[in-house]
Amino acid sequence: MHISGKIFMAIGIVICLIGGLLMAVGGSNIDDSGDWDVVEKSEWNGQSGTFQFEGDGDLYSKFGVRISDQVTFVIARERFTELVDDNATLVVEGRPNEGDLVYFPLAQKLFQIQYVEYETPFFQLGKIHTWGLKCELFEFSNENFDTGVDAIDVVERNFSTTITLNFAEGGSGTFTAGETIAGGTSNVTAEVKSFDSATRQLQIYNRSGIFTIPETVTGQTSGAAWTTASYNTLNNTNSEFDQNQFFETQADGILDFSQGNPFGEFGGET
Repeated sequence: MHISGKIFMAIGIVICLIGGLLMAVGGSNIDDSGDWDVVEKSEWNGQSGTFQFEGDGDLYSKFGVRISDQVTFVIARERFTELVDDNATLVVEGRPNEGDLVYFPLAQKLFQIQYVEYETPFFQLGKIHTWGLKCELFEFSNENFDTGVDAIDVVERNFSTTITLNFAEGGSGTFTAGETIAGGTSNVTAEVKSFDSATRQLQIYNRSGIFTIPETVTGQTSGAAWTTASYNTLNNTNSEFDQNQFFETQADGILDFSQGNPFGEFGGET
């Protein structure tokens, strides 16, 4: 045999020995890895295949700052059916619904589903295993959240229109945050954000109507009972930029509401 042939034969034998050694060392790790079940693999991603926020970012408009972050969540169909579809009544059964909300704990944000992608990835391994949820950051507008998950329900407490209910002296008990209160005369209900017994002021939101002055307001959980003294529905204590009271006062100096038609002459003369 030619000398070059002997050299290549020796190299081949060395490579085979190294390969056998690696198989012996790494074989157990391969066995331990188990089978790949594509149904169980879920991820969140953007267009690049990794998680990222997209959209137009923070926009300044005549109505203030608008945040339009977007994200795509890819979820396993089988797991969605097991955890959501089998345990809830959906408008459209069998799949995620547009308009539903998704809470993302890592970002501590709520996203609203704008579109459900049915064929992404397209028939990977001969079957479609996932749903693609194209979502935008949810814009809160006084929706009622009663999920039982404090991290989600706190959105309502922090951003709902909230007013201060002032009480007269002589009440009893302490209202607890999150409980429902009811007026004894008006039957109006509301939810408690906070209560200061020293100032006798109760912060409430999700109000169903107008409380009577005076009437006894009772906490449905705490049993606290206090008599209303006054409150103002125009002052939203949850917003430092609220100007409802300012516009109401200024409008009284511009428009004459004693007339039948304060915006013109028609019907304004007798």
